[in-house]
Amino acid sequence: MSRASFNTSSSSSDNTAESEADACTEQTRRALLMSALATTACLACSPQVHAGEDAPGSDERPQKGDLLVFSEGDQEGQPVTAAALSAGGPPVHAWPKDPKTSVVRSASRLNEILIIRLDPAELDEQTKARAVDGILAYSAICSHAGCPVTAWVKSDVGDKEVLKCMCHNSEYDPRAGAQVVFGPAPRRLAALPLALADGSLSVAGNFIGKVGGAQPG
Repeated sequence: MSRASFNTSSSSSDNTAESEADACTEQTRRALLMSALATTACLACSPQVHAGEDAPGSDERPQKGDLLVFSEGDQEGQPVTAAALSAGGPPVHAWPKDPKTSVVRSASRLNEILIIRLDPAELDEQTKARAVDGILAYSAICSHAGCPVTAWVKSDVGDKEVLKCMCHNSEYDPRAGAQVVFGPAPRRLAALPLALADGSLSVAGNFIGKVGGAQPG
């Protein structure tokens, strides 16, 4: 009787131990599964967390060797070619693009560039030295209050077309290094030396002159 009771108790204990072991195993399995799912979820959402961030280098100033790509219009993102530029203007707007990483340096508005094609015979010697086949590049940011330079119009003080900021009517002559010919701008637009390879334009050096406005607004 005692032995029978002992055997019954042992069996019950064994069953309990097995149940506890099974429960422990199940909990461990679930924990591992949840951990794996959490890791997968983090990996999946990681690119989304960074999706709104600017790519490294996108706010850096134009670098030597950068390609120039259209910043607006139907050709946005495409390389600016000499064939795409009409002689005598108007200018086109462009961003520099790192050819190695394909990063467009558009995270800073100070990187936007005006590209215009003029008659080389009209350029002064310093301006001609920075041009390629009469094609010139300047900062698209007015040196007065930092507004965008958007117009190509006849000057208020002469008979030639000029680059003009419509905010406060500052005018720049691209034939003479974008010097100020009218308005409150305190200095010329920064110039960007150019190179031409296989018909496409690229940056040949750093900006010459300060980029941006002299005052906020």
